[in-house]
Amino acid sequence: MLKPSVVVLSYGSGNVRSAVRALERVGAQVELTADPAAVEAADALVVPGVGAFASVMRQLAAVDAPRLIDRRLAGGRAVLGICVGMQVMFAASTEHSGQSGSTPGLAQWPGTVSRLEAPVVPHMGWSQVRPPADSVLFAGIEDEHFYFVHSYAAKTDPASLLDQGPTRLPQATWATHGEDFVAAVENGALSATQFHPEKSGDAGAQLLRNWLATVA
Repeated sequence: MLKPSVVVLSYGSGNVRSAVRALERVGAQVELTADPAAVEAADALVVPGVGAFASVMRQLAAVDAPRLIDRRLAGGRAVLGICVGMQVMFAASTEHSGQSGSTPGLAQWPGTVSRLEAPVVPHMGWSQVRPPADSVLFAGIEDEHFYFVHSYAAKTDPASLLDQGPTRLPQATWATHGEDFVAAVENGALSATQFHPEKSGDAGAQLLRNWLATVA
């Protein structure tokens, strides 16, 4: 059986080698690159993200990632965002936005990412998640804990901001640190996690296996 080909997008984000190794361990053939041809040809694309939202957006734009992500999703081809790679899928973020009020994101989902209201920020450590009953990503790991490192998060279910129509709405998984926030989203070809599956032990490995099983 052929291993699914996965590109981990290389655009200047922080240490992504752990994501590459984690995907290889669960059976993917992985390439770390920003080459447009490789991004388009791969069975699946992972968009990692470490650092400030605006900086990540600038780095993504520099490698034409917004267009490449749009093209993949338009064709129903798998994309997984991780940490800030999830946050940029939303419409905007208030992180370091100054007088502008917010920094635009990729707008695959509506909603604004904002600072967590909690006694201790950043949220750094293990938290339990609450996935929907029919989650594919969390099948068999519904009650597990995952590893988070973040100060900002989406706090509104993107499905609640969309018109009810014939297309399947995004499904949110929730966690709590001071307040409820979106820990993951599943939306057809586009999935994303606020936590780091590659740093979440056996549960994170199973989530990556579950995701790879959806790759056409």
